Amino acid sequence: MHGTPDDAGLRPSAHVLVVEDEPKLAALLMDYLRAAGYEADWHVDGSQVVQQVRAREPDLVLLDVMLPGRDGIDLCRELRSFSDVPVVMLTARVEEADRLNGLEAGADDYICKTPFSPREVIARVKAILRRTQQQAERSSAHARQQAQIWVDTEAYRAYFRGVLLELTPVEFRLLRALLSAPGHAFTRDQLLARLHDDPRSVNDRAIDSHIKNLRRKLAAVDARADLIRSVYGVGFRLELSAG
Repeated sequence: MHGTPDDAGLRPSAHVLVVEDEPKLAALLMDYLRAAGYEADWHVDGSQVVQQVRAREPDLVLLDVMLPGRDGIDLCRELRSFSDVPVVMLTARVEEADRLNGLEAGADDYICKTPFSPREVIARVKAILRRTQQQAERSSAHARQQAQIWVDTEAYRAYFRGVLLELTPVEFRLLRALLSAPGHAFTRDQLLARLHDDPRSVNDRAIDSHIKNLRRKLAAVDARADLIRSVYGVGFRLELSAG
């Protein structure tokens, strides 16, 4: 995103879909969104919105309530039936009942057009996108923590049940090789080829020593762990259980 400092940390080029039948207002919103660093598309009516969201889900929808072709409230309800995309309703209606209808339909926010402040719209968009990004990051971190084994290739780190494993570079590459195809039996030669540039210079039984050390470090996290299995006459495989 080519944004300002207060945009720091937001995912670049977030895509905002504007559904607004007033051309001047839509053009103003598009200008402000693009100036804030967002990618923006515009639809005049609601007839194509569901198809558009299904084809390429945006990061946020700015949705007018009064639309030709389809009512914004009804459209929001349908979006909610298959998508969690944040929806901000835009309307000239100021009555509390109208705001409640929008929120009950699944809208994340509700902005009145009278008086209309494009800066307020951008501020609300930023706040919602920041919150949804943080929620996604927390969910991803939780999923990684709950996974049996996962590796961070860039940081050269491996985790078992959320615990950092103190692995040597060779052990890390060995674990990554086994993890590349859980359930697949690798021969010692295949594993050596993953660990060394010139496997011919290393005895294939060196794999047994690395496997032993890797098993020991996994067992230190969970003594019941028996993830690396010996395959008689072949080599080793990694077995990941559902737990």
